[in-house]
Amino acid sequence: MDKKPIIGISGSILIAEGGVFTGYQRAYVNHAYVESVIKAGGIPFIIPFNTDKEVTKEQIKYVDGLILSGGHDIFPQLFGEEPKQHIGETFLDRDNFDILLLKTAVDQKKPVLGICRGHQVINVTFGGTMYQDLSYNKDIYIKHSQATKWDRPTHTVEIKENSFLSEIFGKEGLVNSFHHQVVNKVADDFKVTALSKDGVVEGIENISDDKFILGVQWHPESMIHTDKNSAKLFKRFVERVKKN
Repeated sequence: MDKKPIIGISGSILIAEGGVFTGYQRAYVNHAYVESVIKAGGIPFIIPFNTDKEVTKEQIKYVDGLILSGGHDIFPQLFGEEPKQHIGETFLDRDNFDILLLKTAVDQKKPVLGICRGHQVINVTFGGTMYQDLSYNKDIYIKHSQATKWDRPTHTVEIKENSFLSEIFGKEGLVNSFHHQVVNKVADDFKVTALSKDGVVEGIENISDDKFILGVQWHPESMIHTDKNSAKLFKRFVERVKKN
């Protein structure tokens, strides 16, 4: 039997808000990421958040591919801006953790998939910028923070030809959406592979024979049981990791 690749999933901190453990910190990721990797044929490993750079670098050595999970807003100083009125909660230590995971994985030629915040981390790490809130782009009119259930899609994305995503979705996909920050300037060496109808960058990639970095703004892990293309996205990613 072929060896299943180990997929690291970047973790965060959940702080208990009630009972005797109020203020207690728990390492976590949403279970949907774990399910998605298993369903796709990989072995999920949660990479616990920490602030020890040497530990973080060592963590990457034990996985074959990396998923950067969702979470807080990106700290605006990382892309040269002061915080604006509509920015949400930030977590700079986690930004630094994710950035180090990403750079180390790329240095070791391990495939990376960034989801929502992870997509944004990829863009900022390689020199791109963000709109700190949807309101700072006057052209945006679609509701990008849906109020319906997480496993239901709400808006379309147009997929660029000859891209990794086009092999899965064709020319158009229907996705869920839970974000209020969006990509502004796209990082050098990345191409935009998915756009919403109002021009929001929904997918970026930098893929070659020895590099695989893909970011998507939506949450495919939440739709693996309701959308075949979401499940296929993880399957194709795991296949790429296995190939590497």
